[in-house]
Amino acid sequence: MAAGRGARMWRFDTGRICLDLVATEPAGGAPGACEQLDGPVRLARWLTDARLVPQGTVLAALDDTWVARFHELRSAVSRLMAAQLGGPEADGALERVNSAASGAPPGPRAVRGADGGLVRALSTAPDCAGLLAVVARDAVDLLTDPAARAALRRCQGEDCHRLYLDTSRGGRRRWCSGEVCGNRERVARHRRRTLRAADGRGPEKEIPPGVE
Repeated sequence: MAAGRGARMWRFDTGRICLDLVATEPAGGAPGACEQLDGPVRLARWLTDARLVPQGTVLAALDDTWVARFHELRSAVSRLMAAQLGGPEADGALERVNSAASGAPPGPRAVRGADGGLVRALSTAPDCAGLLAVVARDAVDLLTDPAARAALRRCQGEDCHRLYLDTSRGGRRRWCSGEVCGNRERVARHRRRTLRAADGRGPEKEIPPGVE
């Protein structure tokens, strides 16, 4: 799922909401990515698009403090996941995630919508701590699940740093998205083959079929 915002875009296809949050930071996104949660308005939109709060939920208390706290959790999750992939130790990050996870997420309710059908609502007005807890608990679940940890990958696309869970058959997926980075790599590979042929050089080594 992708959501365009002018020249920006966020996606919800990493396989986990905690990784979707990491993907909003410049270092966690696609080539040329910038800070996507740069203020209360953007954060409110992301929370809605990520379905952490139902469409139309009023977040009257959301301010720059919320943005800073989500940035802090995002950084902690990013560092922990990088450490899982052989990066530097994430000193203090686990404590921050565990602290955020101890909050009480807002409970869901089913209520009648304008057309009489059931729609999702929250039992109480969501606060920052409760929404942080949803993301932090997802990170805890990922980090403590051996199968999920083993499926954690970083995109091999050029200049892309997105994290994702590889649930493909055989675990051979190379890109965060076959339609985005995968397609970009295929186009680049075709361009290189064309140039090699024009220069009279041999064929480029092919990537085995099924490796995305």
